[in-house]
Amino acid sequence: MMKLDELCAAWAPRLLSVLRIVTALVILQFGLTKLFGFPYFEGLSNQPAFSLYWVTALIELVFGTLVLIGLFTRFAAFILSGEMAFAYFIEHAPQNFFPLLNEGNLAVMFCFVFLYLAAAGGGPWSVDALLTKK
Repeated sequence: MMKLDELCAAWAPRLLSVLRIVTALVILQFGLTKLFGFPYFEGLSNQPAFSLYWVTALIELVFGTLVLIGLFTRFAAFILSGEMAFAYFIEHAPQNFFPLLNEGNLAVMFCFVFLYLAAAGGGPWSVDALLTKK
């Protein structure tokens, strides 16, 4: 019978891939609503072309898709981490120092999860892993 430590060690790489996939799906929501209004979110949907929100939507859509499939994961996650840092300091930090009070919790969490993915890579269930096997 496997010990808990052995079981966790065996599943850690797979859960890295799950973290990557779920995080990418969540960030894709933001890009999709800003560009196409789906899912509709008041105040965020259907941003004007070439506005700051529109540019961030393109970043989230392109690099979120790359993170989702695990292609150029480190680079794409690094770009998204930077975007989330900018989002926090441009949109949230001027309102208040604390993320709980300035509604910047998601930006902070996304920033550090993407930073982790930039360091850790896409995991075994990624296109990057398939390409390195060959």
